[in-house]
Amino acid sequence: MTSEPLLAQYDALLSDLDGVVYAGPYAIEGAPEALNRAESSGVPVVFVTNNASRSVESVAAHLQDLGVRTQAERVVSSAQAGAALLAQHVPAGSKILVTGTEALADCLRAVGLEPVSSQSDNPVAVVQGFNPQLSWEDLAEAAYTLADQNILWVATNTDQTIPKERGQAPGNGTLVAAVGIAARRTPMVAGKPEAAIFETAAQTVKSSKPVIVGDRLDTDILGANKAHMAGALVLTGVQTYQDVISVVPEQRPTYILRTLDDFFEPYPQIEILHEDHAITAHGPSWAAKVQGNNLYLTVQGSFAPEGFSGSDAEAEAWRVACAAWWAAHPEQAVTPNIQGLPEV
Repeated sequence: MTSEPLLAQYDALLSDLDGVVYAGPYAIEGAPEALNRAESSGVPVVFVTNNASRSVESVAAHLQDLGVRTQAERVVSSAQAGAALLAQHVPAGSKILVTGTEALADCLRAVGLEPVSSQSDNPVAVVQGFNPQLSWEDLAEAAYTLADQNILWVATNTDQTIPKERGQAPGNGTLVAAVGIAARRTPMVAGKPEAAIFETAAQTVKSSKPVIVGDRLDTDILGANKAHMAGALVLTGVQTYQDVISVVPEQRPTYILRTLDDFFEPYPQIEILHEDHAITAHGPSWAAKVQGNNLYLTVQGSFAPEGFSGSDAEAEAWRVACAAWWAAHPEQAVTPNIQGLPEV
């Protein structure tokens, strides 16, 4: 195992928000302190959000209220990524129909494009972002405009749900789908899990080797892989170890972290071996062996089973298990029969 902290291998940290920094209105324990520590160590932190309804100033203000030392310039939203994507495809000064909030319109102005609200304004493109106040008329205007196949369509993101205090509510993806059904079109997508938003975030701090951290496999980690960047899944949000080991190959993370504090520790090196018609993985304290649909874990040290959950031993056991299982199933998602983990 290298003695170098994991974060020292990278020149920027691109961080998700919900499930990483906060849960609802409250900070996740230790997250603000860890993010501030990254900045203090010389690794800039850029926050990446699929929320296109809030301005980056309001996001930064929320983070500051939680104790994170940051500013609006370090927040990249899918609204910004959508505007940047449009600017790559249409001439400066082009009119863009906005199906979203004023914050999204402001992002268009910032890249030299003109937001409009009607098909009669002769837009060359439609950009669609989440706005809880959108009406049927707004969605219909987008669909009418997109009947012309020459009109470019960009969605800031296609998240199917959005977490609210009372549970999961329809997200931008459901509204995009409604327009898509009516217009018989599929949009270009700027936000996670597409690469554009991460590329935009890395450019803000001139990073050539960033690491992305998030709590969702299907957006954060899939996006990291699409952007050809290292992806760290942190288990402070929606995913579990069981989710990770069985995930489809394109959503497999580079690193599995318990909390953001794991960035400041060495990450265990795991050796993969092909021997005796089986695949094995060896870490400092655990070994895993794959035979058929079975995955056998054996400890090479000692631990107290009653203190296993949440411990270094548990984290390494799952990292070794994932390494072996993924090596045995490089192109498909299969759920293993795991033997050798303590009953907790």
